[in-house]
Amino acid sequence: MASLIVAFFVAALLYASVGFGGGSTYTALLALAEIDYRLLPLLSLACNIVVVAGSSLRFARAKVTPWRNALLLTGVAAPAALLGGLTPIDEATFLTILGASLVLTALTLLLRPRDTATGAPPRFAGAMPVLAVPLGYLAGLVGIGGGIFLAPFLHLTRWDSARAIAATASLFILVNSLFGLAGQLLKGGTGRLGAAIDFGLPLLVAVAIGGQIGSLLALKYLPQRWIRYGTAALTAWVGGRLLLNV
Repeated sequence: MASLIVAFFVAALLYASVGFGGGSTYTALLALAEIDYRLLPLLSLACNIVVVAGSSLRFARAKVTPWRNALLLTGVAAPAALLGGLTPIDEATFLTILGASLVLTALTLLLRPRDTATGAPPRFAGAMPVLAVPLGYLAGLVGIGGGIFLAPFLHLTRWDSARAIAATASLFILVNSLFGLAGQLLKGGTGRLGAAIDFGLPLLVAVAIGGQIGSLLALKYLPQRWIRYGTAALTAWVGGRLLLNV
């Protein structure tokens, strides 16, 4: 358990440094530790909520959240996240989807965000709400927030400024995690919730501390590029391990 707590702390620190929650990596770490796979989304989504709630609040206080467009994306994704949480899935399929999502996550982390939105957005930027739906479903199904996949598309389509996109991704992760967690609870019942809380409380404390430190380091000390590379390397390694073990 001690090694898992340290791993969650480090993952939260890295992901919070680049503005994400880290749900996919939490789930993978739990899977590699051979924890009951039915508990994994519950724990990972709860950790996501702990990490991104603070960043969402900070973005809102700084008045950089583009509420109209951000709420549109999260509004169409949230019901899909609930549906994903309710969907039954066997262990092999769960781990395969999770491993593949981690490898994709690593690739998205290597994409460098634009500092500002320049030029008119391409026509397909308006299709972002359509893309948000499958990302929401994936969030609820395997315990990720989905914002780490959404953000690169928002940057590539010049959807808004870098800070506005980061705020949107944070809100997207928070809302999807809440709805996905609700779906998981409805599917698993109170017994599974009790087991998740008994096991996961130290992990929630670890990600709360790691997330706060990660935000501080990103703001004051560490270059964003090296943080992203380190996070991508961790994510790719864990995802590859999962796919090899399926």
